[in-house]
Amino acid sequence: MGAAQPPNSRAQARTWPYPRHRTFEESVRQAATRWFSDHGHKVNARYPYILADWNDWPANIICPEVVKWVKAERQRREAKQEGFPLHKFIHHGLSSQAMVFNLVGPLIAGNDVAALRDAFVEQKLPWPEGDVTAEFEFEDREVFREDAGQPTSIDVVIRDGTGRAMLFVESKFVEKEFGGCSVFKNGDCAGHNPVREPSSCYLHHLGRRYWGLLGKWGFLDGAAATDATCVLVNHYQFFREVLFALESGGTFVLLSDDRSPTFFCHGPRGDRGLMPLLLGLVPEPLRKHIGHISVQSVVASIKATGRHAWIADFERKYGL
Repeated sequence: MGAAQPPNSRAQARTWPYPRHRTFEESVRQAATRWFSDHGHKVNARYPYILADWNDWPANIICPEVVKWVKAERQRREAKQEGFPLHKFIHHGLSSQAMVFNLVGPLIAGNDVAALRDAFVEQKLPWPEGDVTAEFEFEDREVFREDAGQPTSIDVVIRDGTGRAMLFVESKFVEKEFGGCSVFKNGDCAGHNPVREPSSCYLHHLGRRYWGLLGKWGFLDGAAATDATCVLVNHYQFFREVLFALESGGTFVLLSDDRSPTFFCHGPRGDRGLMPLLLGLVPEPLRKHIGHISVQSVVASIKATGRHAWIADFERKYGL
């Protein structure tokens, strides 16, 4: 009698105990397609979850007052020669920028940022005191000496009653990674670790402070210094924004969807995702300044106030 044949890979795939990103992305594509169709918006002929043109981006925003606020804020900052970048794919139904505009924008425009409080407190994150305010696309070129090009931009910054920035929130939706280093992606770097010779890093050569601040905050006392590969190659955005928050005296918070396995998910073999992985490269004393909240918990926090009827449309748009 022959030996039993092992199960084939298709059968094994069905027993994987963690969610798959493609399943999540397909579900939110379908939700965006339905929402655009129900609202009669013109869409891309091939991709019905994307609006027909970038200039149609206001149709990707649920509340008209948020569109009005964003336009006014862009004009205000342009007059002061400050940036307020609208992403290349903001007309995409799965745009993370549009998603956070839809989730947090009505609270900023309506002066009710406090509606977010429960989602942060639930994760033991420090909620600011006083009259809390928030803003989108926060920049400060001085932190890393980014004197040219697009500087580091934080999706949402939440301030306390004195105006002090305390929570630095990065929003992700269907992304499959934190942004990597463009120098590596452009083929101008082999991805070697420049710890022993920082001048070999093109960005360091330009005067950026990334490696100096990684050293200052103790990131180079462990694996980030001993690995042959540069930690910024694939996770440039994570470390840059964590350092930005630390230098500003605040806390870095990732906002992501519970249905995506990319950044954080629970399972029978333990927690998985980029956040648990990358926290292992953060000096232990600093980990209390890094947190994660879900879109679902923010929705629940807003709904619990009973003050925001638009949140039901948000749930429909994103298939919650």
